[in-house]
Amino acid sequence: MNVAFSKHISRRSFLRGAGVCLALPYLEAMTPAFAVTNPSPNPKRFVAVGNSFGMYQPAFFPTETGSTYAFPELLAPMKPLQRDFTIFSGLDHGLTGGHFGVHSFLSGVLSVDAKNMPDGNISLDQRIAESLGHETRFPSLAVGSDSGLHNGCQMSWTRSGVRVPPITNPRKLFDTLFVEDSAEGKESAARRSALKKSILDSVRDDANSLAHQVGKRDREKLDEYFTAVRDAERAVIQNSHWIDVPKPKAPIDPPENHGIVQDLPTLYDLILLALETDSTRIATLEISSEGFDTSVLGVSGGYHSISHHGMQPEKIRDLITLEKHQTQQFARFLQKLGEKQESDQTESLLKDTIVLFGSGMGNGNSHTNTNLPIMVAGGGFRHGQHLSFIEKGRQIAPLSNLYLSILNRLGIEANSFATSTGTLRDLQSV
Repeated sequence: MNVAFSKHISRRSFLRGAGVCLALPYLEAMTPAFAVTNPSPNPKRFVAVGNSFGMYQPAFFPTETGSTYAFPELLAPMKPLQRDFTIFSGLDHGLTGGHFGVHSFLSGVLSVDAKNMPDGNISLDQRIAESLGHETRFPSLAVGSDSGLHNGCQMSWTRSGVRVPPITNPRKLFDTLFVEDSAEGKESAARRSALKKSILDSVRDDANSLAHQVGKRDREKLDEYFTAVRDAERAVIQNSHWIDVPKPKAPIDPPENHGIVQDLPTLYDLILLALETDSTRIATLEISSEGFDTSVLGVSGGYHSISHHGMQPEKIRDLITLEKHQTQQFARFLQKLGEKQESDQTESLLKDTIVLFGSGMGNGNSHTNTNLPIMVAGGGFRHGQHLSFIEKGRQIAPLSNLYLSILNRLGIEANSFATSTGTLRDLQSV
């Protein structure tokens, strides 16, 4: 349940300034004070998990399609959950770029090409947050290891092309979810919010005036600028209304930080708590080489260097060890989602949560961004299959079609996403 704010805002409220009238989206503050809202007993949720180097394809993709496939080694931890997920082969964004192509995993668009796309390179999680994120304290949560440009996932991107950096360790995520700011901190946050809003109003008015005085190319640049301003405005408006709303009580003790390998189950548990407490309904988890201590798994050498296995059996075995740890923890997360019940006890959290697993890298050894390792679990889809989108050696659907299907399943009316050509007809709801 969500407790409304102490100051009531009319559902017909607008932002006005310099001749501009901008209708506000629905906000919690638009509910009368002390009212308890339950707009959707079973809200829709989305979680995306990605890594930097893909999966070793021979140990990830089944050789058979349909529902009677044999589980390869990397999918073995998923076998008890077969009816809860679907594995896809032959899906990608049709892009190149190696490590830089990885950054397009959730957007379908390289950042250098964003100007030519109607929605820029907005990532799937941020597109969902635009529609559903206003109902929770955090429109979305980005979590994981934050390595540099070369080896990082860099999964989440706003419509204006700004990367959403992840919360990088369990303790920071715990504090974000459960630790209250001090009274002084709240006052400072309120002042910062008011200041940012004032500054944004000022620069937006100046930019609107300037737009009438410049040529086409400059207007295009200003359009990008306006988009960035609108992104910031939404964040300021939402954050300011949650300053005085208490955070949920922590059901666990503050965790220790160890590094992404040992922290992975804890990060999954905290994401689950974020969903369960309705602190957010949209989360991403990035797994990159930053802080990835391979020795914890009995492997020597760095994750990146091992991904360039050169077809050496020893390195392939080490790579499978690193990747199997990831599928084991993903399976554990799905199992816990399946065990948690919605507040009305009618469904599990997994039934109402779409969980995407994959990477923008298809083959880490050769730096290809084709045939990406993709799984989707939960969300009310009909699962239990391996679906292939390769016919006669050619791709018959892009990955963005899957993303459009996810948007529609979440109740978001969209006709396209990135380079989609339609939805995936093979992926049907229960």
